[in-house]
Amino acid sequence: MFHSACQNLGMFPDTGQAPAQSMRLHEVKELFQIVEKKKLNDAVVMVRIAAPLIAKKVLPGQFIIFRLDEFGERVPLTVADYDREGGTITLIFQIAGETTRQFSQLEAGDTILDLVGPLGVPTELPEGTKSVCVIGGGVGCAIAYPQAKHLHSLGLEVDTIVGFRNKDIVILEDEFRACSDNLYLCTDDGSYGRKGLVTEALKELIDAGNQYDEVFAIGPMVMMKFVSKTTEPYGIPTTVSMSPIMIDGTGMCGGCRLTVGGETKFACVDGPDFDGDLVDFDEAMARGTMYRPFEAKAREKACNLFKTEEAK
Repeated sequence: MFHSACQNLGMFPDTGQAPAQSMRLHEVKELFQIVEKKKLNDAVVMVRIAAPLIAKKVLPGQFIIFRLDEFGERVPLTVADYDREGGTITLIFQIAGETTRQFSQLEAGDTILDLVGPLGVPTELPEGTKSVCVIGGGVGCAIAYPQAKHLHSLGLEVDTIVGFRNKDIVILEDEFRACSDNLYLCTDDGSYGRKGLVTEALKELIDAGNQYDEVFAIGPMVMMKFVSKTTEPYGIPTTVSMSPIMIDGTGMCGGCRLTVGGETKFACVDGPDFDGDLVDFDEAMARGTMYRPFEAKAREKACNLFKTEEAK
């Protein structure tokens, strides 16, 4: 009986007609159609997806979890932009594993199965804030951009500092210029903009007399850690956007737990924004490396499977 029940639910192959669930899955997929796709550089892709219910409610700082098909893994991505009238959201992601590789192969007109959100707590702005500095590092700039855009739309003075390894991977430069009073672009090797780290540019601006009510830092954890250390002596509140390992996105699994101010918090329901002065970055970075051996094996397996499919 168990086998028959599972067949009816679509869990096992059916020798007869396709299960009714297949029709339902098809209907769901139609809700999440890619309407635009663009490669921002060799490893970063932007997609705009029709998701009217999410577009209607999402706020800066929130994220979604997507699944490409019924066999796919759940992957969280911060919403990079949204169009409430057009009913679309924009996602920007780096090709880092098999799922993002598959996602990068889709084109406008293709569909994905699941898109859940908006999740997380929207970015909160302290009362009386007039001047802010938004700092983005690498792909984290995809998250920094909606923050800068939103803050600029509120009439705040927005200085933006973005950092990349080199000129070839710079993304969203024009978009940042459009929503920043001043944009400072840094590259590690000096191939574009000014040479150096975002923390160096930040310290120079503060020492030159720029007064910020709040600093927002989004990017690699080590970057956010040192941005927080840079602002701490000046007493400037610093908000960081944490992106630890996440599974369900609702606080059930505990995979995204962090220590903030000596207390356990969950990035998915308590964040992703936290006070950078209170985050235990060393613990968070150590937890982030726990699954690297498994991820390496999964990438190798996916790569071998891809090569086999290409050879057919």
